[in-house]
Amino acid sequence: MAGGKKKKEVKKETGLGLSFKKDENFGEWYSEVVVHGEMIEYYDISGCYILRPWSMGIWEIMQVFFDAEIKKMKIKNCYFPLFVSSSVLEKEKDHIEGFAPEVAWVTKSGKSDLEIPIAIRPTSETVMYPYFSKWIRGHRDLPLKLNQWCNVVRWEFSNPTPFIRSREFLWQEGHTAFATKEEADEEVLQVLELYRRIYEEFLAIPVIKGKKSEMEKFAGGLYTTSVEAFIPNTGRGVQGATSHCLGQNFAKMFEINFENEKGEKGMVWQNSWAYSTRTIGVMVMVHGDDKGLVLPPKVASVQVVVVPVPYKDADTQGILDACTATVETLSEAGIRAESDLRDNYSPGWKYSQWEMKGVPLRIEIGPKDLANNQVRCVRRDNGSKSDIKRDNLVEQVKTLLDNIQQSLLDAAKQKRDASVQVVKTWDEFKDALVQKKMILAPWCDEEEVEKDVKERTRGEMGAAKSLCSPLEQPELPEGTICFASGKPAKKWTYWGRSY
Repeated sequence: MAGGKKKKEVKKETGLGLSFKKDENFGEWYSEVVVHGEMIEYYDISGCYILRPWSMGIWEIMQVFFDAEIKKMKIKNCYFPLFVSSSVLEKEKDHIEGFAPEVAWVTKSGKSDLEIPIAIRPTSETVMYPYFSKWIRGHRDLPLKLNQWCNVVRWEFSNPTPFIRSREFLWQEGHTAFATKEEADEEVLQVLELYRRIYEEFLAIPVIKGKKSEMEKFAGGLYTTSVEAFIPNTGRGVQGATSHCLGQNFAKMFEINFENEKGEKGMVWQNSWAYSTRTIGVMVMVHGDDKGLVLPPKVASVQVVVVPVPYKDADTQGILDACTATVETLSEAGIRAESDLRDNYSPGWKYSQWEMKGVPLRIEIGPKDLANNQVRCVRRDNGSKSDIKRDNLVEQVKTLLDNIQQSLLDAAKQKRDASVQVVKTWDEFKDALVQKKMILAPWCDEEEVEKDVKERTRGEMGAAKSLCSPLEQPELPEGTICFASGKPAKKWTYWGRSY
């Protein structure tokens, strides 16, 4: 291992790319690509990572979109404290049971022990809801719709993975309260659609909208909906984001009551919903290749990098000026462009570095391009090259970027669809699992059966579980039986291993 470590360092110094291939050793490839692509740096506390500007830029672009959309829904931003007292955290028993193993506790202040330990929020239902009960008195106080952009801490012990499973992560969490269940139900799906848009329109990742099983739903909630992505290389599903209807459970515990127009007392209906920096990890896993990151143009903080390619006797200054002018033209048109004018690196070295960082489009300008008043464009996703005239640069670059965005989604969808397998029997299910498939199977929707599936599939790769039941259900012919129990099937459900 020491030898391997040394090799990595040498690679880093010479900038010669990755030592692992995505198809051969996915885990090592992923760890390497997030560091070499300058997304993260490892930190001295296990399971915590430094998010470098390259990944924060992606987070900010998604944040700008999502924040504007929830403001249209009249949801307002706020900020609640990081700390929560044990008595409040433990109020909703199913909820705390779900989170107990992951809660981090503050037990000391300086050298003295705290009289009562204080928890660090794993999520903020119990932090916020005592104050909902204070602020909501009558029907005029409803709906109450809040969101906060913050960090949460979940002290994971199993396989920390940058972005996917970390002990601290960034997210938004929305918390809303309504007078009626209908309003709550409607919002759950509105927010779920925004999460689909983040994945499909921004990150170019196909997702399935679905409902979680009773076993997999949010602890203490009524029902959970999610967008589910799939990583064909590992044959694992990823819960992309969740939108929960909490029902009236927390309202009961925290006494969030209101008086309606007729003066009758009622309990509120609540939702909570969140997406996190996990989104970035899913993007790396789906689109990255053996040269490094591949960023969809919509979320890339640099969409176009302009590299000068001077030869010995060329008009170097003319080439550098053309690069600067190209960046200015693109930037004025709202395209995020930068030039790489460093003179201590060769053009080839720069190409490799920007490919590693996943910039969607590279523009090269050499003596020939200068003479012909053109630029050479090279796509990161498929390596194809084209020469375009500088006169209609902006229009052509915009078209290319749109094309790259669409191509990435199409390619990811094709790979995901090829990984989906419909099964009817347990034997088919087992075979599909070995082949790393995302499995669609008829299910009786019984918790005992799901537990049994988990038990029967335990192994080195981890157990299989239900991922979600798609909201758009395929037809279920009468008399269809459950793949696992042989009882009458009630719905189609996706199954597989997951992160």
